[in-house]
Amino acid sequence: VQLQASGGGLVQAGGSLRLACTASGFPSADYTIGWFRQAPGKARLGVACFQRSDRTTYFDSSVRGRITISRDSAKNTAYLEMNDLDSEDTGTYYCAADLGGWATPIVDDYDWWGQGTLVTVSS
Repeated sequence: VQLQASGGGLVQAGGSLRLACTASGFPSADYTIGWFRQAPGKARLGVACFQRSDRTTYFDSSVRGRITISRDSAKNTAYLEMNDLDSEDTGTYYCAADLGGWATPIVDDYDWWGQGTLVTVSS
C-alpha cells in the first residue's frame, strides 16, 4: 500500500485549502482513511477519519464544522478540505490507512502512512 499526500502550502488566516491523498495497492475495498496533523513540538493529532465501507466518520472538535472529507473512487483519492483556517491549523498533515478497522483518531490503529504535506497558516 502506498499513500501520497499533496496540496499543502502557505495560506492566509481565514482562507481555505484542499489536501489530497492518493492511494494504491489496497488488497481490499474495506479500509479506513485518517487525516492527522502534527504541529511543531506536538504529538500527531487525528483531525478527520472515515471508514470506506460503513461510511462512519470522526472529526476532532477543533475542526468540526470547518472540514469536509470526500473521495473520488475512480482516482483512488481522498480529499480533506479545510475552511476558515487559523494559526492552530498549521502543521504537517499526514494521511494514513488501515484495512477494515474503525474511523478512529488513534495513530497506532493505522498501518500505512503517507509522507506528509506542510500547511502553514499566516496571520
